[in-house]
Amino acid sequence: MTTRSIENLPWVEKYRPSAMSDIYGQKEIVVTLEKFVDEGKLPHLLFYGPPGTGKTSTVLAMAKRIYGPQHYKSMILELNASDDRGIDVVREQVKNFASTMQIFNKGFKLIILDEADSMTNVAQNALRRIIEKYTKNARFVILANYAHKLNPALLSRCTRFRFQPLQESAIQERIKYVCEKETLKVSEPATDALLKLSKGDMRKSLNVLQACQSALDDPSNDEVTKEMVYECIGNANPDDINSLLDSILKEDFTTSYLYFEKVTKSKGLAIIDILSGIIEILDSYKLKPQTRVKILKRLSEIEYGISKGGNTKIQSSAVIATIKDAMVGEAY
Repeated sequence: MTTRSIENLPWVEKYRPSAMSDIYGQKEIVVTLEKFVDEGKLPHLLFYGPPGTGKTSTVLAMAKRIYGPQHYKSMILELNASDDRGIDVVREQVKNFASTMQIFNKGFKLIILDEADSMTNVAQNALRRIIEKYTKNARFVILANYAHKLNPALLSRCTRFRFQPLQESAIQERIKYVCEKETLKVSEPATDALLKLSKGDMRKSLNVLQACQSALDDPSNDEVTKEMVYECIGNANPDDINSLLDSILKEDFTTSYLYFEKVTKSKGLAIIDILSGIIEILDSYKLKPQTRVKILKRLSEIEYGISKGGNTKIQSSAVIATIKDAMVGEAY
């Protein structure tokens, strides 16, 4: 790949770890896999967990460690099961690849099935027989977001590894590395917001960071701010939600409603976004249990009404009324 084409890659691909030692936040899994590879006793594997936690990066880094750069591409078959998920793919592509052996390279091939929880039940049933039949020639690595969507008979044939949402320290370390490589300045509040909003998803944090860099007039000198991060993700800024709650709690209904409308229009927020922000901030309030239950119950009803196409003005008024009514007599 040329230098120009590498530079044009999304950061998720450009900075994808190429070695197992570069995998962030999944140390125990990496150590175990390295032992399997070094001892030459690699079983069929199942990697499952939330998106952006390193499942695909780990298996590709492992493949490079096993085969090296020379035989890497010829020894693996990578399929995205969300696109190629029918029985024909299992019978043709997977079976043909698994049933043949490489003349110049001893050992097994690697078949990677990404998003395998999207495969049909018929395809999963066909796959379990192929896994048994061609174990001598190939090892299967099944990647999924949800293990419970996979056939129990398929699960029993694999060694399972659960990828947990990445810790903030692991994401922060990678963000720092990427910013140094891209000579990008990010303010501390922006980094904190990015870590909070990514919720353990490395892919999301890098995509948002790249979007923020693209929005800068002069990326080499300008700084990514907290406001930019919230705008790129589309979440409500806690500062706006705090001022909105302050208006609801301290001002009359009409003033609160007008301010609510102003915030939604000026910031381009949906009521659902504001509800999520309000609930998050109310978590930090010291409320009586019955008050908290009352607010959450009513806000959940409002959210359901919005999902069914309820009038936004009525729902906005209901949010204000819910908080005003529930917080009467509360010390917050």
